[in-house]
Amino acid sequence: MSLEKNNYVDFHCHPALKPYGKSFNYKTIGVNNFNRSRSNSIWHYNPPSIGDKLLNYIVNLTKFSQANFTSLSKGGVSVICASLYPIEKPFFDNKLKTEFLKDMASNFATGVGKKRVDAIQRMVNYFEDLDREYDFYLQLNNVVFTLPEGKFKYRIVRNYQDIEAVIEASKQPSTKITTICVILSIEGLHVLNSNIELPPNEDDFLANLKAIKQWDAPPFFVTVAHHFWNHICGHAESFTNLVKSQVDQSQGLNLGFTAMGVNIINELLSDTNGRRILIDVKHMSVASRQEFYDIIDNTPAYKNLPIVVSHGAANGLASFKDQTQKGSTVATKLNPVDINFFNAELIRIAKSKGIFGLQLDERRVVNKQTLKDTKSALSRSKIMHYRSELLWYQMQHIAEVLDAEGLFAWDCMVIGSDFDGIIDPLNSFWTAEELPFLADFLERHAYNYLQKKPFNNPDNNLEADEVISRIMTKNGMRFLKTNF
Repeated sequence: MSLEKNNYVDFHCHPALKPYGKSFNYKTIGVNNFNRSRSNSIWHYNPPSIGDKLLNYIVNLTKFSQANFTSLSKGGVSVICASLYPIEKPFFDNKLKTEFLKDMASNFATGVGKKRVDAIQRMVNYFEDLDREYDFYLQLNNVVFTLPEGKFKYRIVRNYQDIEAVIEASKQPSTKITTICVILSIEGLHVLNSNIELPPNEDDFLANLKAIKQWDAPPFFVTVAHHFWNHICGHAESFTNLVKSQVDQSQGLNLGFTAMGVNIINELLSDTNGRRILIDVKHMSVASRQEFYDIIDNTPAYKNLPIVVSHGAANGLASFKDQTQKGSTVATKLNPVDINFFNAELIRIAKSKGIFGLQLDERRVVNKQTLKDTKSALSRSKIMHYRSELLWYQMQHIAEVLDAEGLFAWDCMVIGSDFDGIIDPLNSFWTAEELPFLADFLERHAYNYLQKKPFNNPDNNLEADEVISRIMTKNGMRFLKTNF
């Protein structure tokens, strides 16, 4: 990990989701293939074709691989939080009439393969699937791959000291291998359920959580909610367009925490049963987020708990009670849905010394009108300019909200791409390989904005390159040094 390289940090991506899914096409499932030409290799390079890009542009479906380790290597990413995600069964119980159409639509939407879809439709044990995905990462841990750009490997790290050791090793003249540090996380605590056909059993959920805490590399943080009811806490509506029209999220939608859910939160945050696992509030319903913040506020042991949003967006709305878009000059451009985060939450996250991962999903970062009004172009550089501005609106809004509160504006934002998490990426920034271009274009927007010295707090009027360096690398590394 040479210090001259980009050293980007991504707080949320899914390198294994597609190759692990494709492993179900082979005789032995769950094998992470050393041969990176095979679709069940986490290094399998599958950049989008013209047809893939058109498909994404027209119907917002992303079948190509975005966060395979070859793309991450080419994009200069040095640290990722790799999200383990056993896909939820209701995802494939859609409204289409025949099993064939259901399978085809589901495979089409996720790119994981029909046999993986079939396995999920039969699944009764999420925890077993989680264990198998964890093992998928372990299989090629520390294994060196030779690419045209040089020699690369990934290493699963257990703490910041492991990351420091990788950095120190990279400084040695004899080191000719670039290492990507992998921090594990989990998206959705439905994974604690080892028999989804029976009523939820708290003892079983807690036993599975205890087992996770005993892993050699337990997750740094977990996203408690995800797309469907998990008997722990209510979720926010997360689907749009085609998927929303076919998949039912209604059970548990917008509910708060169950009694079992509160116990699970306390077990996650306990340091008497293993290392504390931080809570990622993404995907929680408004009611669940309110209850979680109340738990923090009323529990002395959680006084200094940093709030994590691994992959999110601001909605421009003032607060849970005042749902008007304000707080910045671009607030009305943002998507005012409650899976996105309110200004009062942004302030809370910053004051907690937490982290806010900016996701690279067009559908989340701005509203439909802003997206519709975005200029079109044939030149790739112009497309990149216009589409990167959509993410810049998020950065500008968050910075202006924090500045108005008298806070430093540039130390809580990072990238949480959600690559390979079934997202609709910013056009022309299709995969991790394009992250250097994203950094360059964001710096242009930052430069144009910061020329005006717009902030009340003079500390916030930084140089553009420093702002982008913080968001792409420095903020994430500082948060990891403090908390991991």
